[in-house]
Order: sequence, then C-alpha cells, then structure tokens
Amino acid sequence: MSPLPLDHMLFIGALLVVLSVAITKLSDTLGIPALLLFLAMGMLAGSEGPGGIYFDNAAVAQSVGTVALAFILFAGGLDTHWSAVRPVVTQAAILSTVGVLLTTGAVGVFAWQVFDLPLPVGLLLGAVVSSTDAAAVFSVLRSKQVSLRGTVAPLLELESGSNDPMAVFLTIGMIQYITTPGTTLGTIGILFLQQMSLGAVCGILLGRALVAFVNRLNLYTEGIYPVFVIAFAALIYAGTAAIGGSGFLAVYLAGLVAGNSDFVQKKSLIRFFDGFAWLSQIAMFLTMGLLVFPSRIVPVVGMGMGIAAFLIFIARPVAVFLCLHGAGFGWREKTFVAWVGLRGAAPIILATFPLLARVPQAGMIFNVIFFVVLMSVLLQGWSIPQVARWLRLDRPMERRRSLLEFTPAPGSDTQLVDLIVPYNAAVVGSPLVSVGFPEESLVVLISRNDGFIVPRGNTILQEGDTLLVLANSRDLSVVRQLLSVTRPPER
Repeated sequence: MSPLPLDHMLFIGALLVVLSVAITKLSDTLGIPALLLFLAMGMLAGSEGPGGIYFDNAAVAQSVGTVALAFILFAGGLDTHWSAVRPVVTQAAILSTVGVLLTTGAVGVFAWQVFDLPLPVGLLLGAVVSSTDAAAVFSVLRSKQVSLRGTVAPLLELESGSNDPMAVFLTIGMIQYITTPGTTLGTIGILFLQQMSLGAVCGILLGRALVAFVNRLNLYTEGIYPVFVIAFAALIYAGTAAIGGSGFLAVYLAGLVAGNSDFVQKKSLIRFFDGFAWLSQIAMFLTMGLLVFPSRIVPVVGMGMGIAAFLIFIARPVAVFLCLHGAGFGWREKTFVAWVGLRGAAPIILATFPLLARVPQAGMIFNVIFFVVLMSVLLQGWSIPQVARWLRLDRPMERRRSLLEFTPAPGSDTQLVDLIVPYNAAVVGSPLVSVGFPEESLVVLISRNDGFIVPRGNTILQEGDTLLVLANSRDLSVVRQLLSVTRPPER
C-alpha cells in the first residue's frame, strides 16, 4: 500500500484535530470525559471505521504516546500548586508507589486464578493498568461545575501525576522478567532504586536550572520562550532516560519545581502549556484509537469485563483504604478516592510495550487494557459528580482562569478567583450585603447568563452566578464556606 501524499496526510491530521477540539463541547455538555471522545474519533477514522485509515504500527503509537505523556506530565507539574499539595505529599507518595504495587499484585493474581493466565503475564497486565488519570476526573468535574472539599483534589492530582513512573517501572520490570532469563526480584529492585532516585534528582535540579535559564535569557521576542521551554522539557525527559533514570518522574518534578518558582513569562507559559497538553492528549488518543481494531476486542470482552469489575470494585478500593489508613481521611474521602481511579492515557500507552517486546499474549493484553479503560471511563466517568454530591464532598467550583488578569505583588497573599454559586445554596435569593462575606474580601464582578454585573450591596445572588472575588487565603476559605451552605429541605 503506497503512502499518502504529504498534503493528504496533513489534511487528514488537521481535520481529526479540529473535529476532536469541536467535540470537547459535547464533553462539557454531557459530562463525558474527553479522552473517550478522542478514542472514539480515532477508532471511527481507523481501518474498521468509516475513515478506513489502516494503522497497525505499535512502535509509532508508542513513540507518539511517550512524547505526548512527557509533555502532559510537565504541564501538569507546571500547573500544580505546592502549597495545595504539600499537606498530602506523604499520602500521595504512598498511593503512587505502594498503591500501584498493591493494584498490580491484586489484578495479576486475579487474572492468574480466574482466567488461567500465567502469573507473570497476569502481573504484567496488572502493572499496565495500575496508573490513574486525574485529567479525566477533573474534566468531568469542571463540565458539571463541581469542585471538591478539603485535600481530596490535591491528593488525586498529585497521585495521578506521580504514579505513572511507578507503573512504567513495573511494566518494564515485568517485561524484563518474562523475556530475559535469569532476571530476579533483586535485579528489579535495583532497577527501581536507580530509576526513581535518578529521576527525582534530575527532575529537581533541572527544574531549578530551567527557571534560572529562563530568567537570564532576556529575550526581546516573547514567542521564543515557549520554544525554549519545550526543548528544555524534552531534554529533561530524554537526558534522564538516557542515563537510566525515570524520564517521566523527572519531567513531572521539573514542571512542579518550575511552576512553584518565579520566572519570566510564567503566566503566558502556563497558558501555552495548557493548550500544548490538550494537543498532546488529542494526538495521543487519536493515535491509540487508530491502533485499535474493534473486531479484536470482541473475543476479550468477557475477560475485560471481569478485570474491569475487579479493578474498580475490589483492587482499587482495597489499595486506597490500606494506603490511607491512619492518614486522617474519613470514609467519605477514601470512598471517593477509591471510586475515581479512572484509567486513561498511561495504561493504553504502556499496553504497547509488550507488543514491541514480543511478550507472549501481548495482543491479548493490549485489547484487554483498551476495553478496561473504556469500561472505567464509561462506568466511573459519568458518576463522578453525583458521587461527590452523595458523599457531600462537593463545593463551589473555582475556575482556574479568572475573568480578569491579576498579578499579586511578590509576597502578597491576595488572590482573585472565580467562584460559582451552586444549586440549592443558602445564599441564593439573598442580597450581597446580607451574605456575611469578610470585610476585607471584595466581590469585584458577577457573571450571569453570558453577561456581567457590577455588584452592589442590594444585588440579589442567583444560582449559577460566577463571583469574581478578591481576598486573601484566610478570607477566601470563609467565602467558600458561605457559598457551600445549602438550603434546608422544604417540608
């Protein structure tokens, strides 16, 4: 089959990206995780869909997925606030290491006992499917205008960003154990220490180096800064991987270090990498969707449903409750963390590793993993906002991008945030002056029905209003609490 001309390939690729961006509106409207729509778009464009594009190259898919995941992790670290995640660092670290290990072992033993897979193959399958995808969780919560109370959101965010390196290590370790005679647990343990230690050291040091370089460049053209940071992020990942460290851990930590430091063009770079991460997700999921042949999924539906059910209802909850035991979280928080362990980008990418290593039953593993990811998104994705409400963990939604730009003075604790007045809030129908906001907080602007209102004391609050609030962290917590109070049920 002769390759398509370049202009045809460019047209098809651009069209798929444009359609993928367009259907994100459907994700916002229906609360469907965007990754599911991107995967569906790729499958429809594939050889067994209406698009008829034949693609069966696991090496290319893995390369696209690896590069995309590296930039997604860097962007995630760049947008993670250390002050928010610091209280849950220990718990997130335990979940992203011990939790992933427990999930891998539980799923592996289940696949061995129930579906008669060789134990090493079952453990490899468990390792591939062990990491979670917080981006899918928060995209659903944002689409339904639901935020989370307490430290649940930072815990999920930090766990998801840091558990991919562990899943990658376990996958590579199990592949080496299966394909290389003489590999021992001791060898795998040494590999773990090497990858994680080098990844952590390189990530922290190179993250600081990135900040120092950006602040000293003094470029006259602002557009060059994103180019430099893209190249530096790629250098961090590739350089760390080349010396035997975890490139994924390094690039995430580098983003975390940079995002919590002051450097030139910080806001514009964070905004740029937010868009770049979306482009990376689209490219990754479209490629993985193209790689899937639906006819090959059908024979593994039974196994996929069994493993998905075990993972969602047993393996993940057991791992979460064990890892968070004595950590100060109540049963509601633990239940929510257990339920929202969505599978997403990383498992599908890792499922290509056994294919390239020619592991026995690699094709079956890929198809099962793909089906498990679909089941996880379909079953858990739809229910996340409702589960948050059932467990009384929801709070007014805070939008990450303000209606107005605000740059606080260095050392200032003042923030400008958007808070949504939730349905059934006690403040609905009350004039602004009677709500009881702290004196030093200020409602600057109200967005209502695609319009804007300059607030006065007699302005009546309505459900769905977006309040632009200027306040320090202490007063902001009071404002959130006031908006979270619900009206008593009518008798």
